[in-house]
Parts: sequence; structure tokens; C-alpha cells
Amino acid sequence: MNEEDQTAENHTVKHMASVKAAWDKAPEGPKKAAALKHYQAAEKAHDAENDEEAHKELKQAGRALM
Repeated sequence: MNEEDQTAENHTVKHMASVKAAWDKAPEGPKKAAALKHYQAAEKAHDAENDEEAHKELKQAGRALM
């Protein structure tokens, strides 16, 4: 893994942790359920090494919690 890929990987991991923390604090309800779907899609994209898609889903998860 080159340095650029490693930096993107670290950014994705930090973004996932941030969204997960917000999700953990959110009250139960439809917003939290919608955010979970996006977070799970982000995990799947991250596992497939598609950081661009992972970030897109994480942004949508964050928006769903607002």
C-alpha cells in the first residue's frame, strides 16, 4: 500500500469512527435507522477498498442523523 492509499485508508477509518460515535448517541427512531443503512453500506464499500463510495455513504449517514 502506497502512502497516498494509506492516508485515504486512515481518513476513512476516522470518518467511520466519527459517524459511528454520532450514531451511538442518537435517539432511536427513523433517522437512526436510515443512518444505520448508510453506515452498513459504507462498511461494505470500505471492505471492498472503495473509499470514495464509503465516504459518500458516511456523509449520507451523517445527514440522516440531522
